Amino acid sequence: MERKRREPRPKQFDEEVINISRVTKVTKGGRSFRFSATVVVGDRKGRVGLGTGKANEVPDAIKKAVQAATKNVVNISLVENRTIPHEVIGVRSASRVMLKPALKGTGVKAGGPVRSVLELAGVKDILSKSLGSNTKINMAYATLNALTSLKSVEEVAKLRGKKVEEIL
Repeated sequence: MERKRREPRPKQFDEEVINISRVTKVTKGGRSFRFSATVVVGDRKGRVGLGTGKANEVPDAIKKAVQAATKNVVNISLVENRTIPHEVIGVRSASRVMLKPALKGTGVKAGGPVRSVLELAGVKDILSKSLGSNTKINMAYATLNALTSLKSVEEVAKLRGKKVEEIL
């Protein structure tokens, strides 16, 4: 019997590790160490996801986080495939992230995990400000929260029962 090798599928998402931390569990027998990883995945065309994974070794934790992130991929409405339609604030726990649309050529004015999420989502021109706590994981989730709460002009027109031209 000849075994068929599965062709490796081309990766549909780029991935970036946001945070790796060592987690300790104290038991009667001593301390047991594990690793927790937070990863963001995206196709740079308006789809992005965020996930966390925990394992005894770092590579396994990253692998689990990538799997969790690909399950949680969401679509984002972009204007001209470069910026967001309107200003928005995303909240997660004590972290708040404000995102503002920017003119062409501005670039991604953001730092840390916010920048990672925005770049993998395919946003090219944006201004951001982090308010409150700057925990990496919460900032990444707050950014994702802000991006998912965006509404395109077409969606707003449909909600109001008007034509797109009336809103613009």
